[in-house]
Amino acid sequence: MTPIKIMTNGLPGNVAGIIAKHFLQDDRFELLPFSLTGPEITRGIHRVESMEVALIRPEKAEEAVDGILRAHGPFITIDYTHPTAVNQNAQFYCTHGLPFIMGTTGGDRKALEDTVKGSNISAVIAPNMAKQIIGFQAMMKYAADTFPDLFKGYSLSLRESHQKGKADTSGTAVAMTEYFNRMGVAFGVDEIKKERNPEIQKSLWGVPEQYLNGHAWHTYTLTSQDQTVKFEFTHNINGREVYAQGTMDAAVFLNDRIKAGVRGLVFSMMDVMKKQ
Repeated sequence: MTPIKIMTNGLPGNVAGIIAKHFLQDDRFELLPFSLTGPEITRGIHRVESMEVALIRPEKAEEAVDGILRAHGPFITIDYTHPTAVNQNAQFYCTHGLPFIMGTTGGDRKALEDTVKGSNISAVIAPNMAKQIIGFQAMMKYAADTFPDLFKGYSLSLRESHQKGKADTSGTAVAMTEYFNRMGVAFGVDEIKKERNPEIQKSLWGVPEQYLNGHAWHTYTLTSQDQTVKFEFTHNINGREVYAQGTMDAAVFLNDRIKAGVRGLVFSMMDVMKKQ
């Protein structure tokens, strides 16, 4: 089997680094020694285990990508960058014919999908690459589709905690809000309680100290109008390792779609998991 060529963008970021390490260690893939990075990055090299990866700033991206394509041929791009770069990056990938997996949250998600649909490539776009969380979301989607207004009259409290450096509200929490809305709960995205203070996370939430710089804790609490019934759903992720397997599955899935000649389509992690 010919390895699938991969470029992971977002280094030297923590998530991108972990994802790149897993691709490097897996024989199904060939990790290319390049990564598009942000304008604030001044260093030129980042080491992923034994590999030195060249960090490419935005002003050099077009020239560099053209050179990479000439030297290495087609590849799949993995994006774990920054919410402010999501739409600009997607436009760049589509313009340069780079099929991509967007693991970065934030940005204008409708515009993101429309960009791909109007292009000559396809992409996997998901606010969360953890397969177990996607499975939980699928159950919630089933409930929303099958039992509309199931929780009509209930109030919702939604708390999420992530590392201090996460700039936006959890994409998973935003997606879950939609399902609860469809089950009759009046709740807006602006009501999500977002915690980014490490001291509060440690003392009040109980996040282990070693994971303050990388965690994703969510709790959804539904309470009946008369306060006699309460449902609570919690999923807590420590570290970032769980996102790697989902990202690699998405890369295999997207590669199969590319070989089949599929263009201009947006796939979700639910699509990926159904094909496993």
